[in-house]
Amino acid sequence: MTKAQSPASGAPIAVAAPVDNSVENPYLLGVFAPVENELTLDDLTVIGEIPKDLNGVYLRNGPNRRFAAPGRYHMFDGDGMIHAAHFENGKVRYRNRYVRTEAFERETEAGRSLWTGLMENPKDNPFGNGHGLGIKDGANTDVIYHRGQVLATWYLCGSPYGVDPLSLDTIGAQDFLGTFAGDMMAHPKVDEETGELIWFDYGPDMDYLRYGIIGADGTQSHVTQVDLPGPRLPHDIAITENYSVLMDLPLVQDQDARRAGKYRIFYDRELQSRFAVIPRHGTGQDVKWFEAKPCYIYHVVNSWEEGDEIIMDACRVKNPQHQSTFEHPLSNMLAYMRLDAQLYRYKFNLRTGKTTEYALDDANIEFPSIDSRIMGRSHRYSYNMSLGNEPTLLFDGLVRFDSLTGNKEEHKFGKGRWGAEAPFAARDGSTSETDGYLVCFVNDEAEDRGEIDIFDAENLADGPIARVLLPQRVPSGFHATWIRSDQLAEGAGR
Repeated sequence: MTKAQSPASGAPIAVAAPVDNSVENPYLLGVFAPVENELTLDDLTVIGEIPKDLNGVYLRNGPNRRFAAPGRYHMFDGDGMIHAAHFENGKVRYRNRYVRTEAFERETEAGRSLWTGLMENPKDNPFGNGHGLGIKDGANTDVIYHRGQVLATWYLCGSPYGVDPLSLDTIGAQDFLGTFAGDMMAHPKVDEETGELIWFDYGPDMDYLRYGIIGADGTQSHVTQVDLPGPRLPHDIAITENYSVLMDLPLVQDQDARRAGKYRIFYDRELQSRFAVIPRHGTGQDVKWFEAKPCYIYHVVNSWEEGDEIIMDACRVKNPQHQSTFEHPLSNMLAYMRLDAQLYRYKFNLRTGKTTEYALDDANIEFPSIDSRIMGRSHRYSYNMSLGNEPTLLFDGLVRFDSLTGNKEEHKFGKGRWGAEAPFAARDGSTSETDGYLVCFVNDEAEDRGEIDIFDAENLADGPIARVLLPQRVPSGFHATWIRSDQLAEGAGR
């Protein structure tokens, strides 16, 4: 059965070309181009066999611009669209839906764009986020499962939008039973042992981070302020059983541009990287600061405790402002979006205050994930995306990295085939970090369609054990999550 619908009842989805037709924006073309239909598909061609012990739902978020906006388009400008593959007893259903943010609903009513993009002056935009950044919150970046619903988040801090994990219906901006006010960054962390959601937020005029916890009961149980030398742009957080690690990194907002009403970032090579280790339920006064070499970190792999040390593995970007090697009128934006990151380890000694840091591998890999059941505890394996040597942000393969031996097992998608973040999907009764599968969307440029590929996590190099063919592309986007069937059952009972 195939069902298609448009976001506004009976109205076609308006996906227009860039306003400046003299500059073709690569993030609106090819595998990045928006799709026009919201589909529900449950009768799909399967090559191979879907394992019957793979039960749960794989969701991936990303930008899918609905209305063309004035000025230059950036990938973070697109309206959030979640794509989902729901597996049950050897069957799969695909569904995609927009996240119905407040901005999305406003533009739907107007029938046109009301916001300019990230790279334009936002002075005439209707509103922005809670901290005065006047850019549209598209809820297009990550998907985090907590207490029966998915939270769709945004890159620069915004309202976490609740979404039903199966229907993908938007529940709405979450205030956690009236206890939460402000914004949430893109990558809050869930401790499955305690049921807590750990988050922070920041703003263009804030010389501090707000750090807090949403408890297992769904209300904010803790919030504190961590002072900074000035406004910063941290992207991720690390958690252990008893601590959290916040970041003060040298990628900062240009304050002259801010005073002119614009959003512009730059890499200040004169600054060190600093890491704030805070007890999970501690205050800003309890922070221990650790210095390290300048860098930027988009994504943390995991963190844990060993004796006096906090150990954190991350994808470290040595130079986030490198020069693009591709000729293009939008070369600055393209350069920022082309990641060059390596797996890296930090050790923060709480007794001596010493930082130890070193590379774990030299491959260009990013968008890491681990078995979510052990988040904040020691892990051995991470599952990562290999970045293609392309002008745009494209993943050409999967990499399983063994942090104990340093060995890698890889799968390349093939020429003209690009994948999506592939979190570990534990099989029913799984007992280890590799006892399960990887699920990801793959776009085939030659066929101009997408598919769902399933891999045995123990034998990644053997390639997919099943491929589910889709009639339309799944535009290349950002982050994904896997929700196990036991989590879905528990969430349904709330």
